[in-house]
Amino acid sequence: MGSGFIASLARPGGNLTGFMLYEAGVAGKWLAMLKEIAPGLAHAGLMYEPGVTAFYLHAAEALAPSLAIELVPSPIKNAADIEHAIESCARIPNSGLVVAPNLTTQSHRDLVITLTARYRLPTVYSYRSFILEGGLMSYHTDYVEMFRQGARYVDRILRGAKPADLPVQTPTRYETVLNLKTAKALGLEVPPSLLVRADEVIE
Repeated sequence: MGSGFIASLARPGGNLTGFMLYEAGVAGKWLAMLKEIAPGLAHAGLMYEPGVTAFYLHAAEALAPSLAIELVPSPIKNAADIEHAIESCARIPNSGLVVAPNLTTQSHRDLVITLTARYRLPTVYSYRSFILEGGLMSYHTDYVEMFRQGARYVDRILRGAKPADLPVQTPTRYETVLNLKTAKALGLEVPPSLLVRADEVIE
C-alpha cells in the first residue's frame, strides 16, 4: 500500500492481493532490539532502497525518538552505497545499523556482514540468512506460515474468488535469530530477555 500498488489492505482493488513480507511498523521492533542488545546506542543507520522500501524509514523516524535514538537514513542502490552507509555510520559514536529488506543488501550480503564486523557495528537484519553467515541478529517473517496461508488464497482464487475482494494479509508471526559468537566478537552481552525470546540461537 505504501508503494501505491493497492487501494487499501482490506479492499486492494484491481487484480492484486496476497501477503506482505513485512508491515512498516516492524521497523520499530528492529530499533528496539538494537537498543536492547546495545543499551548505550544513541544513533542508528537505516539502510533502505529509495522508492522501494522507503515506508520503513517513515515508520522508523516516527518511533526512534521514543527509544532515544537519532535515526540516520542510509539510502542505497549499489555496493558503493553500502560501503559509504556503513562507514559513515561507524564514524558516529554509539551507533548501530538496521538493514531493511531489499534486493541490494541481499545481493551484497557478504559485503554487509564483512563491513559491520570490521567496524564492530551492532546490526539487526530482516533475513535469517545474514545471521547464518555471521550477522548479529534478525527479526523476520515466518515464511513457512506465510506460504501455508498463501496456498489457501490460491485455492480460493481457483474456486472463483476475486483477488480484489481478498484482503492483503500482514504477517502474523515473526522469528528472532541470534548469533552469540558474533555478539561476543562485538563485545556485546545478550540480555536474558532477548535470549529467551529467540527462536534460534547460533553458537
